[in-house]
Parts: sequence; C-alpha cells; structure tokens
Amino acid sequence: MTESPDQPQPQPAAPGRITRLLTKTTQHIKATTLPAWWPVPVCALLGTLCGVSYGALKTSEYTATSYVVAVPAKGIEPTAALGYAQAYGRITTSDSTLAYARVAAGVPPKALRTQVSTQTSPDSPMIAITGTAAKPAAAADIANAVAEAVLVSSNHVSKNTGVKLLVFSRAIAPAEPASPSVPISAAVGGSTGGLIGGLALLVRPRRPRTTASVPAPSTAHATANTNTNAERELV
Repeated sequence: MTESPDQPQPQPAAPGRITRLLTKTTQHIKATTLPAWWPVPVCALLGTLCGVSYGALKTSEYTATSYVVAVPAKGIEPTAALGYAQAYGRITTSDSTLAYARVAAGVPPKALRTQVSTQTSPDSPMIAITGTAAKPAAAADIANAVAEAVLVSSNHVSKNTGVKLLVFSRAIAPAEPASPSVPISAAVGGSTGGLIGGLALLVRPRRPRTTASVPAPSTAHATANTNTNAERELV
C-alpha cells in the first residue's frame, strides 16, 4: 500500500530549537538556585513541626513525690541513718516492695516498676519516691503506696538496725503535668533543627570560587605606547 501524495508529512524540528529550550531551562534553574544557607531555615521549620506534633500527640504525664526520712534510735550514730537511707532507697523498686504496694496503688507490679523512681542524697538521710501516671491523683497514689511499703518492710527490722523510717511529706496530686507543653516542644524542636542545619553547612563541601579573568592588553595599544616613549626619548 503506497502513501497518498496529498497526505501531510511530519515536519522536522527546526534546527537549534531543542538547544534553545535547554539553554532557557538551564538559565531558569540557575536564576532560582537556593542560597547557600538554605539548610538552616528548612531544618528549623521541620524541627518546629516535629516539636508541635510531639507536644500535641504525646499523652500528658503527671509526677508526685513522697519523702521518707531515716531516723536513728537513741545511742545510734547519725551516719548509720544515712547509710540505711541509701540502702532502703535501692530496695524501693524491689519485687517485694512493689508486690506490697500494688494493692494500694492499683497498678500491677510489672507496670508499677516503670512508674516509680527514687532519689537519695549523700548528705541527707532522706528518700524521695516519685510516682508517674497519666492522672494527677494516680501519680500521688503510686508515690504514697510505695512509700508506705518501704516503711513497713524497714520498720520490721528497725530493732536490729537501730534505724526507723518516718514519712516526712506525703505526695499530693500535682496541678500541672510534668511533660513539656506544645510551645516548649516547638521551641526545642526548632532550636534542634536549626542546629542540625548549621552543622550541615559546616560539613558539606564548599563551592569552588570563581575568579574573574582580566583581559590582557592589546598588542596595538602596547606598540603605540612603545613608539610614544621612543619619540619622547629622541626629543
């Protein structure tokens, strides 16, 4: 089957059209090139968004602290009370203590272990027992229940040790959560992102510097200057 002579044939592309298109595209990309410091604001913005998301989605946590103090019996050195306070602080999260406190706290021992923390001081015979929970009242109940369990277990042997534990301050339900709020999370995220962007600027390879070329003096101008100097010497 032969082609009809009246059928229009596709016209070849004009020479240089693709080249001109590529040249314009390259010039447009160069004109819209981001500045060298673009990682700093971009990372700061991403960090702020992550901080806001974390603060909005994370469940609020409340903490309450109960204080227990070790008191030496009559005739016992005060340093003994300090030593026993350190020892009782270590057994606060033991299995026997948590098993006794789980009823009053209303939390299973395995979960209770992750919601209790203790602190002792090398200069004071005091134990700080902190409970953490999603509700303020639950946090106070956990701290008080564990403190009561430590009192019972330690006072059973107080006649032998000569040191007795007393409640110095019971935990109360906190009014505000201990977890960071949304503005604080956003500020921390933005600062961290900006720092990461600044470090990225320091470690990335630098762009090569372009030096402007100075045109050499033309030969005709140099010859004219030479002839003028020669004429002045002859005169």
